[in-house]
Amino acid sequence: MPDSQMPAVSRARIQPALKPFFLALPVMLFLLAFFLLPLIDNGMRSFADPAGGGFTLSRYVSLLTDPFYFRVIGETLLLSVVVTVISIVIGYPVAYFLVRKAGKWSGLVIFLLIAPLLTSIIMRTFGWQVLFARRGLVNNLLVDQLGILSAPLRLTNSPGIAIAALVHVLVPFMVLSISSVLQGLDRRLEESAKILGAGRFRTFWEITLPLSLDGVGTGAILVFMIANGSFVTLVLLGGGLQTLPLLIYQQFNTTRDFGMASAMSTILLVIAVLCLWLQLRLVRRKGA
Repeated sequence: MPDSQMPAVSRARIQPALKPFFLALPVMLFLLAFFLLPLIDNGMRSFADPAGGGFTLSRYVSLLTDPFYFRVIGETLLLSVVVTVISIVIGYPVAYFLVRKAGKWSGLVIFLLIAPLLTSIIMRTFGWQVLFARRGLVNNLLVDQLGILSAPLRLTNSPGIAIAALVHVLVPFMVLSISSVLQGLDRRLEESAKILGAGRFRTFWEITLPLSLDGVGTGAILVFMIANGSFVTLVLLGGGLQTLPLLIYQQFNTTRDFGMASAMSTILLVIAVLCLWLQLRLVRRKGA
């Protein structure tokens, strides 16, 4: 049937159905141009043969079989897991206090959480250097002011300080993710458990914690993904850690091997997606 003969009722039904598509079209075009196409180009560059215009898997074979790269991948995952676990241990009590105990001080607590996010990550990392350098504030206090130590401690350039700096940057994401879920919990469930004889710990362990796992899972995903791709903090604070983002940075700026850097970034992306899938499976299995 020609368009001119299409019933007016059918055209009226089609137009509202297409409206969401047109509204989402600018976002889809933006993601296509600045996300999907660069990923495709990055993947194609990782398979390009440096000796000619052919196709090669040599970079991926090297990344997946060389013990050095295996150790780097392991350190990347271990760093992300450690930062995520520490963020959960620190963030959950803060989120619980924010929702249940802060009261009129909740606005101040939220401001203190969000305020560091308004500062550049580079400035925050330099702040750690100012505090813990050999002639930083902490060592000056211990050596010159209090006289507790005869020589300054070497606090920077260690894995511990790098992990602490990453936790400092990422723990607000954990707190905000958990607190948003705790805020929506039905308090009557906890009150019912207490009426039935459950103590505070048992009520928390069997009611509050399982119901808040959705927030823990969301925060863990955010923290893990950001820590997995972090390199600015590690570059500035050092610590001797070797992670994939650091190697990618070195490949781009030192060796100028863009093909190898592309292969590393693809491996990093695959690892992040697999860990994201695993975390979602674990959270859903617990009923969140």
